[in-house]
Amino acid sequence: MGFFDSEVVQQEAKQLFDDYQSLMQLGSEYGKFDREGKKMFIDRMETLMERYRIFMKRFELSEDFMAQMTVQQLKTQLGQFGVTPQQMFDQMNTTLERMKSEIE
Repeated sequence: MGFFDSEVVQQEAKQLFDDYQSLMQLGSEYGKFDREGKKMFIDRMETLMERYRIFMKRFELSEDFMAQMTVQQLKTQLGQFGVTPQQMFDQMNTTLERMKSEIE
């Protein structure tokens, strides 16, 4: 069975996408949140980023050709902006840490 044929992979991909879309929609109102709302939003973003990091690690560790192609496509796309996947995650974490410090 291919990596993308797995029902677990499909469900997690869909859930990650749905959760991301939901958080981005919610995040458009971030400036209106009170302190606790901002903390909750940041916590949810951190959880989502960790889930995404784990999901991407599954791609990297898979021997499936399509999974490896997906990893290479991501690296190529990010490379066009001079960024590696690790740098992308680091930047996301830096942004979330800055957001935390602004509300404390």
